[in-house]
Amino acid sequence: IKSYIMDLNVIKQRLESLNKQSNNSGGGTNKNLFWKPSIGKQLIRVVPSKYNKANPFSEMMFYYGIGSKKVMASPANWGEKDPIMEFAKQLRNTNDKENWRLAKKLDAKVRTFAPIIVRGQEDEGVKLWQFGKEVYQEFLNMAADEEIGDFTDIGEGRDIKLTTVGPDVTGTPYNKTSIGPSLKLSPLAGEEEMIKSLLENQADPMKVFKPIPYDEMKLALQEWLAPEGEEEEDSIVSEPAVSFDSDEKKSNYSLDTTASTVKKSKADQFDDLFSDDKKTDDLPF
Repeated sequence: IKSYIMDLNVIKQRLESLNKQSNNSGGGTNKNLFWKPSIGKQLIRVVPSKYNKANPFSEMMFYYGIGSKKVMASPANWGEKDPIMEFAKQLRNTNDKENWRLAKKLDAKVRTFAPIIVRGQEDEGVKLWQFGKEVYQEFLNMAADEEIGDFTDIGEGRDIKLTTVGPDVTGTPYNKTSIGPSLKLSPLAGEEEMIKSLLENQADPMKVFKPIPYDEMKLALQEWLAPEGEEEEDSIVSEPAVSFDSDEKKSNYSLDTTASTVKKSKADQFDDLFSDDKKTDDLPF
């Protein structure tokens, strides 16, 4: 009968694991890999990258809120063709203000990833912290400062102090984090085995995220351009309107100045831009 007694330690461990899964966020396919600062002060250490010993920071481009997918990593991260990027480029070629505004909305956002450990939680291993341009610039400024230098040094590096404020301070729906170097030099970890483990057990952002097939991204863009029931809203307007030459390959724009010129919806111009697309194989996952 004793063998059927619940092991409370096992239950507590599982509960802790589930709590961690629900509290960690940042996107990607495995939330346990990602970390973000909570409001207040925290201390972290940037770990030298297993995949790029010269630079611990990985820059990647993402699209947010296009189509039914909340986040899409640009295929350009892997050197592949990106239909959204191609469409934005074509819009800019029209020299029309409205098209340029739309192109700007379609531009991919750059996010930077760094492998880090949280002081006091070293046993959880290396996490990926993703951040924007401002924090990235602060990191680069620290590295370029001769009095700071390589803060990732295993033996004599520096922890990074984080201060995060919430929407009540920022006046936006978002938190804001500022960073600064610790004045004290310190090793990455106290034991050699722990250091080896931290250096070896890391996730590669380029493998965590996967490229989406070309045609699937085109469909997501088309859905975003023309939501059901809103095909004629927010039309792309060119004066004169943009069209293709009928007797040429549909790879270049020409200006149609005839009286029959009409406004084209975003969806119509999308179809024109990709109407003669050379067949592109789906990108591998």
